[in-house]
Amino acid sequence: MRLYRMIVLESIVGTKNLGFVIDHNRCIGCHACTVACKEEHEVPVGVFRTWVKYAEKGAFPDTSRHFGVLRCNHCEAAPCMQICPTRALFRRPDGIVDFDNSRCIGCKGCMQACPYDALYIDPNSHTAAKCNFCAHRVEADLNPACVIVCPTQAIIAGDLADPASKISRIVAREKVTVRKPQKGTKPKVFYVGIEGDLLRPTQLAAQSSYMWAERRADSKTREDFDPRLTREVYDVKHPVPWGSKISAYLWTKSIAAGALLVPAILLELSRRTGDLFTVICPLIALFALAVTSLLLIFDLKRPERFFFLMTKSNFSSWLVLGGYILMGYGGLGTAWLVLGFVTRGVPHPLTWATAAFAIGSACYSAFLFAQAKGRDLWQSPMFLWHLLVHALTAGACVVLLAGVGAGARFAVLRDAALILFFALLLSLAMVLAEIALPHATEDAALASHSMVKGPYRMQFWGLAMGVGFAVPIVLSALFLFCWHSPALAIVSAVLALAGLFWYEDVWVKAGQVVPLS
Repeated sequence: MRLYRMIVLESIVGTKNLGFVIDHNRCIGCHACTVACKEEHEVPVGVFRTWVKYAEKGAFPDTSRHFGVLRCNHCEAAPCMQICPTRALFRRPDGIVDFDNSRCIGCKGCMQACPYDALYIDPNSHTAAKCNFCAHRVEADLNPACVIVCPTQAIIAGDLADPASKISRIVAREKVTVRKPQKGTKPKVFYVGIEGDLLRPTQLAAQSSYMWAERRADSKTREDFDPRLTREVYDVKHPVPWGSKISAYLWTKSIAAGALLVPAILLELSRRTGDLFTVICPLIALFALAVTSLLLIFDLKRPERFFFLMTKSNFSSWLVLGGYILMGYGGLGTAWLVLGFVTRGVPHPLTWATAAFAIGSACYSAFLFAQAKGRDLWQSPMFLWHLLVHALTAGACVVLLAGVGAGARFAVLRDAALILFFALLLSLAMVLAEIALPHATEDAALASHSMVKGPYRMQFWGLAMGVGFAVPIVLSALFLFCWHSPALAIVSAVLALAGLFWYEDVWVKAGQVVPLS
């Protein structure tokens, strides 16, 4: 059906490259475009496809007010299309980035990938939505509703591929700018005469109130940033898409991956056999994997459509690729459990294959978070190595806890404690090095600041770095070298697991602190 519709569309609209020019020398901030858009598309209260942002500069009596009309940029290299696991977002022959809410599973990945805050979750359909250039009007050879209603003709829509079109002539002769060109998305909404700070949200100082309303004090976002000359005085709310379920997913996935990765390493090093490695650890891994899958499903706004990941797969999305990796790991883990239960041993090929998929299961999220182009903190190339070390840490904790419970020999506990000690030490060193080194972008620096010195500093330094990393390092060293108490091994493992969760949680939250629009 999708292919048939695209063929029909091409016959109707031809091959174009539609875009907008918004002339802020003309814009009067009347919100007519916002109202027309809401009426045309029956956009629910509280969410917006296009909106007008206000900012003020200067001090009384020398002040000025500036407007910014913000919306989807219909990017040439749209990151929302790449991350969408079901191809619910797609490009039409006329260049419009459109969406099909019948395919959307509500994963909110597109909201993280978009650097412009253009997407939202429709509270009625529980699927993603955004400006679609009034595609139904374009097909009828009509202008979008916002263009028709603008009283000063500040919004111009047209074909950028046609050099004779009005929009092409404006782009060619006027000084135009786009939002966040450094993101490489090639946006097709061009601005004339806009106050530059409106296109750089971190340059705006947040206010405790707007013109006609108080700001909600329910987020730890821009209040900690240094005051800037330009003040944000009116904006719409943009909720944080990912929360505690995603933090818990990263944590349980580390446990699931590590619960067989560490036994695979220890088996290959010593070929020890026994129920701990052949039965107990795979049971824990499969249980943690099941919890991971449930967390992913229940975080969807349309969880009943989770199977679309397999039936409508977009293989450029790491949500899909990660799903297949988890399925493969689950199959190998099940084979490990069955063979371990029946034969009390695990063949070498199965050990190595499971270890490979355990590494893939632990690390694929680094590529998924990297596809969230809107969040600069998550673009860190170190995140993959953090996830791998976290899996080793979690796996060592599983072996220690299960080993003490199963009455394993001290040699087994010693090997697991040794892995835990070095994994925690490496993790702590990587984190400290990463926050100390210069950050690639201002947004990444601000997000890191929120962890290190901002609203999340207590969770970061006190819980994650202190109780979760430093204390278990000391306890595992004591267990290894002078005090071979099982209770010490249990405490160090429990604290290390808690530290992993605190770190994953603060990483997810801090990554979403910096405003996108």
